[in-house]
This record gives sequence, structure tokens and C-alpha cells, in this order.
Amino acid sequence: MRRVLALLTGFVMIFAVPGAADPVVPHEKPPRAAEALRADLDRILSDPRLAGASVGVVVRDPVTDRILYRRSPDRRLIPASNAKLFTSVAALEALGPGFRFDTRVLTSGRRRGNVLFGDLYLRGGGDPTMSAADYRALADRIVESGVRVVRGDVLADDSYFDDRALANGWMAVDEPYYYAAPISALTVAPNSDYDAGTVLVRSRPTRPGEPVRVSTRPATEAVEIVNRARTLAADATGELSVRRAHGTDRVIVSGGIPAGAGAGRALSTVADPTAYALDVFRRALTERGVTFEGSGEGEAPDRARVMAEHRSMPLRQLLVPFLKLSNNGHAETLVKTMGRVLRGEGSWRAGLGVVRSRLEASGIDPAKYRLVDGSGLSTLNSISPAQLAELLDTVRDRPWFEDWKRALPLAGATDRMTGGTLGGRMRGTAAEGNVSAKTGSMTGVTALSGYVRTRAERSLVFSVVFNGLLSAPPRDLRDAVAVRLARHGADPQESVPSPGERDRSSGSAVDIPSTRPDESVFECSWSKSC
Repeated sequence: MRRVLALLTGFVMIFAVPGAADPVVPHEKPPRAAEALRADLDRILSDPRLAGASVGVVVRDPVTDRILYRRSPDRRLIPASNAKLFTSVAALEALGPGFRFDTRVLTSGRRRGNVLFGDLYLRGGGDPTMSAADYRALADRIVESGVRVVRGDVLADDSYFDDRALANGWMAVDEPYYYAAPISALTVAPNSDYDAGTVLVRSRPTRPGEPVRVSTRPATEAVEIVNRARTLAADATGELSVRRAHGTDRVIVSGGIPAGAGAGRALSTVADPTAYALDVFRRALTERGVTFEGSGEGEAPDRARVMAEHRSMPLRQLLVPFLKLSNNGHAETLVKTMGRVLRGEGSWRAGLGVVRSRLEASGIDPAKYRLVDGSGLSTLNSISPAQLAELLDTVRDRPWFEDWKRALPLAGATDRMTGGTLGGRMRGTAAEGNVSAKTGSMTGVTALSGYVRTRAERSLVFSVVFNGLLSAPPRDLRDAVAVRLARHGADPQESVPSPGERDRSSGSAVDIPSTRPDESVFECSWSKSC
């Protein structure tokens, strides 16, 4: 019945005036609350900052399938990180909420005492949560097995995925930033946000005029640190820049830090995540007294046996950092993993094919949207607000729905892993604690799609997408829509929330990215300001 009603509604929408509600049965007067809602949303969306922009909005009641408000619902727009709604749903459907990534150490060699005659293979399964501590634990298992000498090499096997590290449509200018880290079946995450494919660059002042002391966490030779930074006088002002040179493994540290200032830290992408993981693992072996002849890359033979294994947290748990912090690497890893698991090919082509087929089974027509990556970082993606709202409605009956919804950012929640990218927004409003939604922000784009609990104790589904913005994305307008929806059913005489509220970050102490992107343009989690 839902699909039939959606089709009939879509037919009527062709003739509807943008912003108008569903046609009313003759002689039936719309409820006052519905009239007030439409008038208020029209007023919010009349803000002059949206003049000339593409505005798509859909609000629907999932219980009645009634469209409460629409503005260009079928216009295909760049969704930014709202694309992660499609990716995460497809992953839960295709892989299951209990799915775990595997990282293994294998060999086909033979043992004699504490000597292994043959190579050791570190084979990745795409786990974006692998830390230096996890690689040390794998080295511990090798030592515990009794091996102290490897008469062969330590080889990295990243064949689970193809060799394309960056998705279609990603821009070269994003390459140094952690949110655009290259994707590999073997990688390292240096922090508890699981920003795989990055290294933490730490800096500390010394004496005025001398170089700043620079180190990495974890220690690695996968990047070459070029230290051009100097310690300044204690009363001087200075700024440090950490930026990986395009197409290289050289991370250039420049600028200055005043003497006596605290330590700084910044995230930088690495050029080769596989080499990075191999370096961290072989260092762990060496620290434990295991000797080997060399290291490099190679694919483990079919007859290789497992010597050590690490399994990741289940997907239902990974959803939290993935969606709360809008982690691009997690999205792309899941896309390639879906391709590998279901189609035997760890590529974007195969994985996005799985996404399309799984969403089509949920009623999302693959001919009416375009996805070229899983994260939404590409500007080649194109999705309509109506499709986003339809997906949000459809998944409410899935067995994994509550885990998925809890992983969405929650408006005004102060805990970082609860509020996520909405933690600093809509505080002190009716939306606080009542809006669970995925944010999306990039140059010229802002979006918010999810669920809102109204004052009338109803749950509504909504999608708001703005494109073609020439100034900083007006997130206050996007938020004002959500706040007004949270007030739906309240006294119509209550004042309507006034657009104009600016971002308020949660103030959490977190790692900052390499060279901070424009916080007014990108997701706050991408600039580590929330």
C-alpha cells in the first residue's frame, strides 16, 4: 500500500506548486496545525540566502504515508554525507549487523623449533579500526607460537581490495586532509575515531630559534617528515602547518610555535596505507625479538595457514563512529567489502552494484539516483530528498533499525559519541534530544535527513537538501526546519524559531586535521571541531 500511495503522490506532485502540501479532499478543511506548519516552513525557506539555490525538502508522516510538506521533492541534488544513509543501510542488509572484519597473519612455511622456513603474510580484510596496538597483538601471537626466526620475508597482502585508493570524483585538493584518506585492505587508525590511513603528527616547542620537535604516532617510516618549523619567542604568536605534499609521502611541517606552548597534534593522510600497516607490524615483530630477512608485498598462497588473527568490532558497533562522525573511510571500506563478499571483487564498481541492488529491494529506484562513492565526498553523486525520505521510512521495520537510528547524530547531545555532528546544534530548542539525523556539508551544499519526534508525540521523517550555495552553507535554516518539525502539534501561537543560529561546537578535545579545512563549509567532524 505504501508504494501505491507513493506513486499516486508522485503523480500529483508533478502538478503541485513547490512548497504546497498534498491536495485536500474537496470541502475538507486542513487541520490548523498542518496549515501553520506549511506557512512556517515556507517562511524559513524564503530566506534571501537561498535565492538562486536549489532547495529540496520533504516531510512525511510514516504512519499515514501523508506528505506534510514538500519543496522540489524529486529534484536530484548533491547529497554530501547524506549518501552515507544509503551506504549504511545497504551494508546492514548485505553484510548484517554482526559482520566483522578479519586481519590475519599466515604462512605456508614449515617450522623447525623456533625457526619458520618461509614467509609471513600480513593479510588485510579492510578493517578500518586496526590500530598499532592491534598489530602488536598479532606480533604477540607469533611470539607465543614459539617463532623467533623467520627464514623468509614479512609480506603485506592487500589483495582483498583492488588497487584504486581514491574514489571517483574526489578532488586532488582534498588529498592531504584526513577525511579523504586513501582506502586499502591493510591500514592503520591512529586514534579512537578510527581515522584509518592517517598518522598523528605531534609537535613540541624547544628553545627559541631551534627546530620544533616532531614525531609521529604510531612511529613509522611510511611518511617522511620534513621539519621546517621553528620555536618562537615565548611572547610571539605563531601557527603551525602540517600538510602532505600532493602525490608524495612527504609531510611538511612549517611555521612556528612559541616557546613554552603546549604540544600540538595534527592528522595527516599517508600515501600508501599498505606500506604503513606493514611498517607498523614489522616494527612490532622486531621489538619482540623476531628476526626476518626482509619485507615487501605479496599475496598469500591458497595453502597458507593462519598463525594469528584479529577480528574487528561488529558492524552494529562501527556504525557509531561511522555515522556520528561522518567517517568517509568507513563508508568506502564498507562499499568495497560489500563488493568483495557478495560479488568476489573488492572494488567501488562491485560494491556500488550491491548498494543499488539492496536499495532496489527496499523500493529505491536505481534509475533515479547516482552514487559514485559511499561517503558522499564526490560532487558527482545525485539523490532526491524524496528518495532519502523514502529510505528513512522504509527501514523502520528492519530488525537492525534501532541500532542504526541510535548511530545517527542526536541534536544537542553533549556526549561526542551521542551527539556527533549535531552535538553542538539546536541546544535549548524543541529539537534537542528529539532529532536523530544525518548531516551533510561541503562546498555549496548542506543537508539534514532523519527522524524527529514532535510535541504531539508523533515521529516524522524529513529530508532537507540545499545546493548551489555561494556563501557558507546556511545550516541555521536547515536546523530551523528540524526545530519547527519538533514543535509540530504545539500551540500555533508559539513563536516560530528564527533562522540565524550559528554553529556551536561541543568543545571536545580531539585531534585536529593536518591543515584545517574551512569549518563553515565542511562537516564539523571533518575539521575536528565537534
